[in-house]
Amino acid sequence: MIRKATAVWNGSGKEGHGHLTTQSTVLNESQYSYKTRFEDGIGTNPEELIAAAHAGCFCMKLSFVLGAAGFTPDNLTATCHVTLENGAITKSHLVLEATVPGITDEQFAACAEDAKANCPISKSLTAEVSLEYSLC
Repeated sequence: MIRKATAVWNGSGKEGHGHLTTQSTVLNESQYSYKTRFEDGIGTNPEELIAAAHAGCFCMKLSFVLGAAGFTPDNLTATCHVTLENGAITKSHLVLEATVPGITDEQFAACAEDAKANCPISKSLTAEVSLEYSLC
């Protein structure tokens, strides 16, 4: 499977602007710029998109891992915090809240760690990947 997205950038790094379009068109000429990346401008940025991808990938992988262990989650909510330092993504921190009927803390911890280590986005990152979770 191959997925694609297109970025268009016009102008200098600080004063320029661009837009992003994904194959699915969920992002369709979505605006990004220096201000959306390094300040509080309106639009998206690459780090935000990596955070969304990591949170989504992790939740889906965890659902599969839980299913293989005999559990069906009622809810998995992950928030991902991506850190950009000195021109590199250095950390991707996942915060998970989960409701999984019938699972023990130990079983859940093993499943969550498996998903953290093995979701495709975690595996693609060279940054430190960390996880904290609460089981409701």
